[in-house]
Amino acid sequence: MFWFNALFTLTLIFSLIKGWVPAPVLFLVFSMVALLVNYPKLPDQQRILKGHGANIFLVSSMIFAAGIFSGILTGTKMIDAMAGALVGWIPQHHANLLPLLTAVTGLPASLLFTPDAYYFGVVPVLSQTAVQFGIDPLEIGRAALLGQMTVGFPISPLTASTFLLIGLCGVDLGEHQRFVFKWAFGTTLVMTLVALLTGSIHV
Repeated sequence: MFWFNALFTLTLIFSLIKGWVPAPVLFLVFSMVALLVNYPKLPDQQRILKGHGANIFLVSSMIFAAGIFSGILTGTKMIDAMAGALVGWIPQHHANLLPLLTAVTGLPASLLFTPDAYYFGVVPVLSQTAVQFGIDPLEIGRAALLGQMTVGFPISPLTASTFLLIGLCGVDLGEHQRFVFKWAFGTTLVMTLVALLTGSIHV
């Protein structure tokens, strides 16, 4: 049912862009219809749900945990304290390099942090530090995207979808990382250079 599913997916994307209906409602309704149309028999539906249930539970748990983690860091003012400590370590005359350093270190950081831990734990500290140096915190957000979510996400050993990907392809994680890392880091450097030239981030 390739053409039906392709048209169905495009309709979902178009509806998301237009914002006619809240995203959770859209995904709930479209998932239900897709399941009923593609797998009309109950045993097949159960098999599909069981097959993807582990990944759904893992990702949902990570999102809830990241929200709790972020709330604790913000509510207890730990983010402010860590940012203050980081400010003390960075020489004033090198503070303007913070967005560039964030962009370049985003990819290696993806090997140490999950995307949620990085964006909810590390980026808020960096952005708060940037504010104290008079740097637009949005530049930290843009810089973080250049190395983490774009090319770092697919090689992170702490991301469930990475294991799903290599499992489907029958590739060892170490081989995958060794092959992809140089291309991913090169892509990060090119994107960072473009960001500097276009003024998305500054030094």
